[in-house]
Amino acid sequence: MAKSRPSGRPPAAAATPKSPRVLPLGALLLASSMGAVAQAPADSGTSLPPVTVKEQPEPEETKAKSTLRAKETTTAKGRQALRDVPQSVTVLTEMLIDDRNLDDFREVLKTVAGVSFLAGETGEEDIRLRGFSLGQAGDIYADGLKDAPLVERDTFNLDRIEVLKGSASMLFGKGSTGGVVNQVSKQPFLVTRQEVDLTLGSGREARLTGDFNVRTGEDAALRVNVLGHHADNHGAKVEKKGIAPTFRWGIGLRDEFSLGAYYLDTDGRPLYNHPWFLVNGRLRPSLPAENYYGLASDYLRTETAYATASHVHRFDARTALKTTLRHGRYERDLWSSVIGFVPAAQQPGGVAVTPDTINADTLLQRTPKGRKAETDLTQLQSELTAALGRHSLIAGIDLSFEDAKRANNFAGAQSGLRTTVGTPNDGDSRDDTRGAPNWNTFEADSAGLFLQDTVSVTDTLKAVAGLRYDRFKASYVTAATTAPNGTVTPSTTFDTTEGLWSPRVGLLFQPDANTSWYASWGTSYNTSGDTYQFTPGNPNLRDANTPPEKSRNFELGGKFELFANNLSLAIAAFRSEKYNERNTDPDTAAAQNLLSGKRHASGLEINVAGRITPRWEVFYNHTWIPSAKIDRSNVALNAAGTGAQVQGDRPGLTPKHSASLWTTYRVSSKVRLGLGLNHRGEQNPEGARHVLAPAFTTADAMAEYLVNDDLSLKLNVTNLGDRLYADSLYRGFYAPGAPRAVQLSLKAAF
Repeated sequence: MAKSRPSGRPPAAAATPKSPRVLPLGALLLASSMGAVAQAPADSGTSLPPVTVKEQPEPEETKAKSTLRAKETTTAKGRQALRDVPQSVTVLTEMLIDDRNLDDFREVLKTVAGVSFLAGETGEEDIRLRGFSLGQAGDIYADGLKDAPLVERDTFNLDRIEVLKGSASMLFGKGSTGGVVNQVSKQPFLVTRQEVDLTLGSGREARLTGDFNVRTGEDAALRVNVLGHHADNHGAKVEKKGIAPTFRWGIGLRDEFSLGAYYLDTDGRPLYNHPWFLVNGRLRPSLPAENYYGLASDYLRTETAYATASHVHRFDARTALKTTLRHGRYERDLWSSVIGFVPAAQQPGGVAVTPDTINADTLLQRTPKGRKAETDLTQLQSELTAALGRHSLIAGIDLSFEDAKRANNFAGAQSGLRTTVGTPNDGDSRDDTRGAPNWNTFEADSAGLFLQDTVSVTDTLKAVAGLRYDRFKASYVTAATTAPNGTVTPSTTFDTTEGLWSPRVGLLFQPDANTSWYASWGTSYNTSGDTYQFTPGNPNLRDANTPPEKSRNFELGGKFELFANNLSLAIAAFRSEKYNERNTDPDTAAAQNLLSGKRHASGLEINVAGRITPRWEVFYNHTWIPSAKIDRSNVALNAAGTGAQVQGDRPGLTPKHSASLWTTYRVSSKVRLGLGLNHRGEQNPEGARHVLAPAFTTADAMAEYLVNDDLSLKLNVTNLGDRLYADSLYRGFYAPGAPRAVQLSLKAAF
């Protein structure tokens, strides 16, 4: 049988192999437990029926570049139609990312409704979804495998980003209370095509990316994506370089293989924070967003390097087993300055700083902050997808081995260097005399087994039921520390082991090809010591002795295809709740935590993507959370009415409304115009119940001119009104949103 010429997307069917192939370890484990699917062993001499693969008119990669709409997702395991996933999913396609020039991963997430940001104590942003933490980026994945926390990310090698909202531990294991974010990498496909994109912009930005796909054989292709990025940003510089080669062979055949690598190096000078003014309980930004007041010696350096090997074995047209092995090393080193106003007594004239008294001579102090982290992460995942009669099965195993080191407080001594409001980026620097980091170490092994069945009860009714079991084991060693007064806190060691079940059920009613109604219920859990909690502040307060927190998500919604199947609409009502949140035990506050807290968020999700007319395309997502509350808590209200949220409060970082719109219109065959809006409602910082950050809306615009089929020019203006707003929030400061920026891009394909 001749080899096929499929698209870049692996087809559901494949040609009969010429000879038996040996499956990798993960495949053997699953195949042996589900031998009925394979029908006959490879060496039995039994021939499997031939499978026909049909040509497709254009590669999946080409389609992704030409639409804001996705109809499939991989974030719910396997490759599924969005209409078959009984949960809210927002997919940001490559076209959307390219249209809006979203090169930084965080900038992409800012266009996702329901997302907000905690400005972390040491520079990392803790992403919130529906007000629930994604575990300091612990619920961010790359091609279905967990991505390491606390590193910088770029979109140069991404085909799309998928956001699954609501509890999802059955699919992904621990974490995933508010949802998960999955980055989908670009894959080689069987068409030779190259693309180079050069962007010049505000802040002396110069960004060059290359996407080179070469067909190397009948069923093989090599794809290499490269990145070079420099921006001064008025002192908050960014330097990035990256490369991501992937070789794929056996494309469309019975056995398909892929070997890939990814490397991203970032070296920046972060705009860590700005101090706020508090006027009648409302946060008011204090300084221009573009001003950098840190030191010239400040830096944030991260390095991500991993290699991935995968194998797909197709037993027949409806049954496939995919096994993926990845090993990576992730490093992060931050040495930065927290910007704050010098106390009033030391200000010129001894006057306190207010919105009315601030001037060019107002003094600012720069408090050092530092953190260093190194993580080695090895993962093996094997997934079987099979359609047997009325049953569509997804089953698999996940194995993960993590070895991490953290120096959470690596700031060094005060420099004493000050600056003034009128002299940003003054060039002051300090010498690094911190010495070697004092490491805390963390080792964790986890194993998960999962099975989900989607049963077609009738031609219009489907039932979904899934169950997962995870075994999590971790060991912590906290480093010995010496206080300035000479007090020594000795090193401590402790372990934790958890075994947990995660169920998921759903019901879908699909009366026709364009309509899907659903109801679903799923759970999630967060183990003690997750990600950011590798070391407790008090060695006697051992979170590891506290059982996992648990959450659940209820959802009722519908997904529809409109305008002659050119536009997708999804709308859902949800209730997400964490029903045994960790609280400090009021009777033994120095010894343990209790699972005595409870919070919820209830609301509505809307997703729209596609074409209204052949010229007019739109992407819109909106999260409305009218009801969110801390239902139960041991935290007592202090006399000043400040501090952490207490029972009855709305949780921090949970705005009632958040929305994102991007729409384009093709004026002519040569010209396309775009307009975008991002909105986030008012919200409290977590841990500062007395502070309310105002709502904000920013506008973006784009104009694209197609010189010819292979060459285009694009002009982007972000934050058109140069709006000053608090984007990321912490209990004592904020990080401003980016000021207005102009970018001109030239893209050439050949």
